[in-house]
Amino acid sequence: MKIEKQLQDDHQVKLIVEVESERMEASMHHAARKLAARGKIPGFRPGKAPYDVIRRFYGESAVKEKAIDLLVDEVYPKALDQASIKPAAPGILESVDSIVPPKFTFKVPLAPTVELGDYRSIRLPYDWKEPDDQELETAIEDLRRAYGTTETVDRAIQDGDFALVDIIGKKGLDKENGSPFIERKDYAVFIHKVAPPDEWPFIGFSEKLIGLQAGEGKNLFYEYSEDYHDEKLRGYAINFVVTVKTVRVITLPELDDEFAKMVGAFENVQALRDALRANLTQTSKGDYDNEYITRVIDKITEGADIKYPPQVLEEESNRVLENLTHSLKKRGLELDTYLKMRQVDREKFLAEEIRPQAVRGLERRLVLEEIARTDKIKLDKKSLGTEFNQTWGALAANDEKFNKITRGGTKASKDLIDAVAMESANRLMTRRVLDHLKTIAMGMFKETTLEEKPQKRTSAKRTGSVLKDRSTSGSKKPISLIKTNNGEITSISPALIKKRKESKNESNEG
Repeated sequence: MKIEKQLQDDHQVKLIVEVESERMEASMHHAARKLAARGKIPGFRPGKAPYDVIRRFYGESAVKEKAIDLLVDEVYPKALDQASIKPAAPGILESVDSIVPPKFTFKVPLAPTVELGDYRSIRLPYDWKEPDDQELETAIEDLRRAYGTTETVDRAIQDGDFALVDIIGKKGLDKENGSPFIERKDYAVFIHKVAPPDEWPFIGFSEKLIGLQAGEGKNLFYEYSEDYHDEKLRGYAINFVVTVKTVRVITLPELDDEFAKMVGAFENVQALRDALRANLTQTSKGDYDNEYITRVIDKITEGADIKYPPQVLEEESNRVLENLTHSLKKRGLELDTYLKMRQVDREKFLAEEIRPQAVRGLERRLVLEEIARTDKIKLDKKSLGTEFNQTWGALAANDEKFNKITRGGTKASKDLIDAVAMESANRLMTRRVLDHLKTIAMGMFKETTLEEKPQKRTSAKRTGSVLKDRSTSGSKKPISLIKTNNGEITSISPALIKKRKESKNESNEG
């Protein structure tokens, strides 16, 4: 078998494969037997008709087409082995260049590769600060407000009120024209003179409504920075038209021991304060760590050389779109309705929003997987067992299927147990890798504790199959290290957890 390799710019390779002429003749006879087994040829018992009779009965072209299919299925995996190629997805039969001798051109997507660069030299200052007393008092006021009572009043908005408003935001400087970019009906706004850091649609918004009464409106202009946390608003100048519908005054409950007992199992106000402070500290540190490690990963990604074929990015884009569709359904929206509300073309939306998210998520995941391999991060059985029990318990508490299994003593299937085990392992590995990166960025990592090994690795397993219809579906992928939400790290999860039966089928195909 003669093989010529031609590397492509999109991280794919063309394989021009030529095999011996007699292989085609043998394949023609094999194809004839396969066709004959499908039906009865007059005058012959099943499977007993001579080759020439079968060829005349079904036609030369039908036998030849079947022979090519059989030969391709035989040749393709052997060509991958001989050429030492690790594909990321099934290859495509681009052309049959000749019949005698048989010569085929395949296009094969290569497994992603990552060269990390000097990631262990990256340093970022870690500046988390524990929430202060003012943040605790704000949390207490928010809690009192949640248990407060409201009453509609016929007066202008004051600090501390609730207002029900309609918001329409349009892109651009022209306040009269443009399609709605943001539209919220009956949006409840708490009026702050001192704005919280997460105020929507921008910090200081509610204060600008002070003095308005029900039925009155106001035009507001805001220009978002290029590094604004919401990517959909980043860099845009928005004209907001705000209409006040109702003004409500809130009466807060007294902050006493009775209130503490009402909101939770707290003996007194001090116990409530202690619990709120602990929760604030945990949440604040978690949020900061997530933002910190995201910056670390992005810095490593900037210095890495990451290559992957378009099929891998397409699969990641589909996953991001599926996640969005699922999220919208939880809010009672279909994707098409959502796009109409935003007045955005589907193709533009996919190109400008979904694809960039997919690129960030894919490249971050590939970088983390490569770091886990390069630095030989391992999981011990005890930790895996603890993580499995915690994951199973959480699922039993929040998923009716698991709840029934746990309560009713129903035996869980091996597929289900395997899926939870994989989820648990991925969660634990994510934490280990992220903690490892944190120690590197903070300058606490001791390089001598690791056994060095080459940095370049491939991150997909061999796929010894070929798609003759030029489709890219059915690719075999490794377990993903993390999943992301709009490009942000959230938790680890298998990107593709196949059922055991499907896994067996895949391994047979390869």
